[in-house]
Amino acid sequence: MQMKDVNAIVTGGASGLGAATARHFITQGARVTILDHDPAGAGFAQDIGAGFAAVDVTDAASVTAGLDAAGAINVAVNCAGVAAVEKTLGQNGPHDQGRFEKTLAINLAGTFNVARLAAERMQAGGVIINTASVAAFDGQKGQAAYAASKAGITGLSLPMARDLARAGIRVMAIAPGIFRTPMLEGLGEEVMAGLARDVVFPARLGEPGEFAALAAFIVECDYLNGTTIRLDGALRMP
Repeated sequence: MQMKDVNAIVTGGASGLGAATARHFITQGARVTILDHDPAGAGFAQDIGAGFAAVDVTDAASVTAGLDAAGAINVAVNCAGVAAVEKTLGQNGPHDQGRFEKTLAINLAGTFNVARLAAERMQAGGVIINTASVAAFDGQKGQAAYAASKAGITGLSLPMARDLARAGIRVMAIAPGIFRTPMLEGLGEEVMAGLARDVVFPARLGEPGEFAALAAFIVECDYLNGTTIRLDGALRMP
């Protein structure tokens, strides 16, 4: 598939990896509709020439309305997600069950919700790209909920690809390492520099544009299907 033929939705496209993906796709000639829970994302969408719909990825009716706004799509990139940091058993007691379930609801169930509804709209085939994380493979302390949700994303790739093969739909996942996103930048340069030291090569944080470029490559490379690509500079989390 060539980018000029793409009509994509990008969930979580108002910031971070999703925003970089939406912007990159548009520069490559694609049409894009951003689906994001934050209505303020409409301004960013207008700035880059994308459509916008305020969407809760965990709600089927909300996602359906967003897809209706996007029209006849053939690519879905799922970047919407939340991070949770809490130990299974901490100083204040066991992990909050509600927070665990909310993390899985947004990161995993929300991704599947968008994927299944988007697949129904891809009448002439398409591509679904989900966002996992290196935490799916080597999650750190305090990442039980987040790592579980991202491991679920990696587990979706092959069975979903097999399910959707007859419809001509490919399914891939990207597992980014430590990327320079607004959430990470809020930790400060000193903390980011410390995180970058664990990256083998190049010894730096990933740039959102690199995630976006990989997503575009996946769209254009028809033989990529049913697996997860680590994008991490050979990082293995300690």
